[in-house]
Amino acid sequence: MRTAFLLIDIQNDYFPGGKNELAGALEASMNARKLLDAFRIKKLPVIHVQHISTRPGATFFIPGTAGSEIHNNVKPAPGEITIVKHYPNSFRETVLLDKLKELEIEQLVVCGMMTHMCVDSTVRAAYDHGFRCLLACDACATKNLILNNEVVNAVDIQKAFMSSLNGMFAVVKSTDDVLKEI
Repeated sequence: MRTAFLLIDIQNDYFPGGKNELAGALEASMNARKLLDAFRIKKLPVIHVQHISTRPGATFFIPGTAGSEIHNNVKPAPGEITIVKHYPNSFRETVLLDKLKELEIEQLVVCGMMTHMCVDSTVRAAYDHGFRCLLACDACATKNLILNNEVVNAVDIQKAFMSSLNGMFAVVKSTDDVLKEI
């Protein structure tokens, strides 16, 4: 099965000192790096997705800022594809689907940031487009959310989204377990 690695929005604004810090961003990026190194060694396709905000009033991923740049832990290498998006779903109004078809990809190994937004919507869309997804749960990060004035902890958000994606939309595994499959 032809496999590509999809890294979603691992960008500076999600790290300490950024405009929208996520819980566990650094740890998630280090696991993403392990996967990236394995794909590079095996010369398998790597696709980076970079969110650039075009929404009025956006507070992070502002065009031309250091915060919108892909983090150094997973910086694209020459020849790796980078796709710019403006919506949570990496397929929406981008060339991602065309690139995957061109490369004859059937399976995606996915990781990235924010689990509850961009990772979730992209994995669900990938499933809708017929791709098998392996989702590296510990190579993803999210943040605390608020519902009805109550804080929902990032750990709980992560578990809820990973468990809801697991089975139908993706096979959710640790980075180490994903590495055994590629």
